[in-house]
Amino acid sequence: MSTGVVPPVGCIGPARLTAGFEDFGRLDLYAHLEVHGDLRPLSADDLIDLAEKIKLTGRGGAGFPFHRKVKAVVESADRQDRAPVVVVNATEGEPPSWKDKMLLTRAPHLILDGAALAAWALEAEEIVIGVADDGVGQSSLEEALAERRMPAPTRIVTVPHRFIAGEGGALVRGINGEAHIPPGIKQRSSESGVNGQPTLLSNAETYSQIAVAARLGPQEYTAVGTKKEPGTVLLTVGGSAAQHMVLECPTGVPLREVLDICGATEGPGILVGGYHGKWITWENAQKAEISRESFAAIGGTLGAGMIIPLGNDTCPLGEASRIVRYLAGESAGQCGPCRLGLPDVANQFQLLTASGSAAAEQAVRNAAGMVRGRGACSHPDGTSRFALTALEVFAEDIKRHRLGEGCGKPVKKLLPIPNELPGGPSIGKLKLDWARCDGHGLCAEVFPELIKLDGNGYPTFPDAPVPIWLESAARKAILVCPALALHLDKGGSDRDKGKPKPAPRRR
Repeated sequence: MSTGVVPPVGCIGPARLTAGFEDFGRLDLYAHLEVHGDLRPLSADDLIDLAEKIKLTGRGGAGFPFHRKVKAVVESADRQDRAPVVVVNATEGEPPSWKDKMLLTRAPHLILDGAALAAWALEAEEIVIGVADDGVGQSSLEEALAERRMPAPTRIVTVPHRFIAGEGGALVRGINGEAHIPPGIKQRSSESGVNGQPTLLSNAETYSQIAVAARLGPQEYTAVGTKKEPGTVLLTVGGSAAQHMVLECPTGVPLREVLDICGATEGPGILVGGYHGKWITWENAQKAEISRESFAAIGGTLGAGMIIPLGNDTCPLGEASRIVRYLAGESAGQCGPCRLGLPDVANQFQLLTASGSAAAEQAVRNAAGMVRGRGACSHPDGTSRFALTALEVFAEDIKRHRLGEGCGKPVKKLLPIPNELPGGPSIGKLKLDWARCDGHGLCAEVFPELIKLDGNGYPTFPDAPVPIWLESAARKAILVCPALALHLDKGGSDRDKGKPKPAPRRR
């Protein structure tokens, strides 16, 4: 998936969120009203009733029922006697995902309609729309706001284009002027969100869906899709597909039809649900339909609607290893499972990719198992899920790495990473001067996140950039080295490239 231009948009069945695109491209207010018609306010009871009848669930990944969110905010606002706030999460921090950016750039008024409906129903004090600071869609949204009047003061807040910055709690913290990281404790925004007020927080597509449903009515809205999950969904298809695109389709459409339309050919596996999603086999993909229920039945997850097939011309283990390393670097670094556990998962996965050994595979399982259910947010769980399902789906590839010099395929970097840095913003790579190193081991004591000791007591660490959030630990490890053997290569170049690494001396 390209990093600066929204991919083409397609449609299977009736166009709803994507209606009018062929005629207008981007829908300004005039085109928007011509395509979708006027919008009338709803009461809180009517909004809850509509969302419940169409069985609308959040499109940000978790799939929480929207009517329950609205009801919780209404009850909390009544109990606290405080006006609520409506927050639209359009940050889309996952690198493969483009559906919300597509809505921002081409159908911004649908997002604003949904936010307006919620604000009318809740008698909200304010509407806040969170967007990433990558610049994609923000100007389009600003133009749309300038064309209309909203039922409450509305502002746009930009957040860093990082994986965790779009997490609900991280977005609320950012709006409140705090660090753009998850709060570290479980706290419902319906109870205390923006400025401590009851807050309705949902994804940009979710608000767009309720705007469509308010015009169509529950009967017409549920005329497409499955009975349990009616309506349409937006999918981002990338990876090895010949045509990267955002696709709108009704639930119940066979996944194989989506893959065919996008020109995806059979390969070792398909990532569904994004980087916190799961890998599934091509065989299981032929059985699945586009719905949360169907994906769960084959061991997958729909998540935020990302479909990323891998072809047979790239190394799947190498592709997965890049993402595990990236996810480890995207951590907030505020709890043990993230600071220590995720770098360990990444290190072990890198060793598995290099050797394919049974010991390395078990080490990945052990490291991933240690972080599950123990983090301050869902990041360790999602990363563990990604890594463990990769082991299952790429079992044959692991055997090829174990029995030979790898699978013989290059890593084509089909899974996007911002700036192609495995680990996000970096301070450079750790380098070791083997002529100086005496194996004191102090560096591993102060920097266990990345540095381990081998069987002879000498430091080992991955040949990958050190994430910015580990800068203080990295510099401390450099300072405590009595032999001055450890340093940072800020240019990211390998000064020892092409030179054989000497065997560590035994003490």
